[in-house]
Amino acid sequence: MFGMSTSVGIDLGTVNVLVYVKGKGIVIREPSVVAIDRNSEEILAIGEAAREMIGRTPGNIIAIRPLREGVIDDFDITEAMIRYFLNKVVGQSFIFRPKVMVCIPTDITIVERRAVQAAAEQAGAKLAELIEEPIAAALGAGIDISEPVGSMVVDIGGGTCDVAVISLGGIVNGESLRVAGNKFDADIGTYIKKKHNLMIGERTAENIKMTIGAAYSGARNLTMEIRGRDMLSGMPKNITVETEEVVSAISGSVKQIVACIRRVLDVTPPELSADIFDRGIILTGGGSMLYGLEEVIRRETHIPTVLADDPLSCVAIGTGKALEFYNI
Repeated sequence: MFGMSTSVGIDLGTVNVLVYVKGKGIVIREPSVVAIDRNSEEILAIGEAAREMIGRTPGNIIAIRPLREGVIDDFDITEAMIRYFLNKVVGQSFIFRPKVMVCIPTDITIVERRAVQAAAEQAGAKLAELIEEPIAAALGAGIDISEPVGSMVVDIGGGTCDVAVISLGGIVNGESLRVAGNKFDADIGTYIKKKHNLMIGERTAENIKMTIGAAYSGARNLTMEIRGRDMLSGMPKNITVETEEVVSAISGSVKQIVACIRRVLDVTPPELSADIFDRGIILTGGGSMLYGLEEVIRRETHIPTVLADDPLSCVAIGTGKALEFYNI
C-alpha cells in the first residue's frame, strides 16, 4: 500500500501488465489474463493465477486475454483487470484515488483511446492520461526525447509492433503493425500443425520461440523436443523441432516488421534520418528479444540497431518517467 496521492503508470499490454508507482518503480508484472466461469460469468482469477489455468481448466472455466493486438477486446473484463491491479497498488479505499497514465499503441482510433481512458477511470483512477508506446519506450530506454534530434524506436510487444521517429518530445512519424510476439507464436503453432500433424498450445509455441527460435537462417542451430497431440490418432506424441523450422515459420512476420521500419524511414525528413543513422535504432518490448532480430534489421536498413537494456520493462519504466516528465 502506497502514499495518499499516488501516481501510477500502467503498461497495459496484450500479454503482460506492468504497473509503475511514482517513487517506487515497477511494483507489478503479471500476465494480462482473466479466468472466468463460463456459466456464471464470474471472474475467478486475474494475472498470474489466471495464466496458470490456460489450457488446464475444466470446460466451464475459460482463461481469456481482454486485450487483443494492443486494444481492448472486452471492456468490462479490462476494467475489472485494471481495478484489480490498482487495488493491489493503492488498496480498495477510494478516498485517495490514484492519477494514472496508461500506454497505448500509436495507431489506435479515438474510440479505442476513449475506451482505455474510460476503463481506467471506471476502475478507480482520479485522472487517466494516455501516452503512446514509442514515447514511453524511448523514455524507458534512456533517450532524451526533449532534444531536437531524431531517434527511432521499434517497440515489439505481444500484440503490436510500434515504429516511431521521435523528436522534441513528440512522434514525427510512425506506424503501428499488428504483428508481434503473439503472431510469432501463432506462426509456429500453424507450421507444426501443417508439417508434423501435431497440435500444440500457445505456451509450447512461445517456449519453442524463446528456446530455439531465430530471426534468420544460420543465426543458431538448436533442437528441442516438444509434446503435442497427434492430429491423426488423437494421442500425445513427442517430436524434435529445429531452429531452421522456426525461422521458416516466422519469416513472413519478420519481413512485415522490417518492411514497416523501412516505410517509416522512407518518409522521415532527411535531417532526422541523418540523426537516426548516427544514433541507431533502439529495439524495446518482449518481441524484440527474438534471437538475431536486431541483426536482421541492421542488415536490411544498414543502420546500427541495438536492443535496449531491459526490453521487457522499457515501456513501463518510460510510463513512470512520463509521470515526472509531464508532472502528473
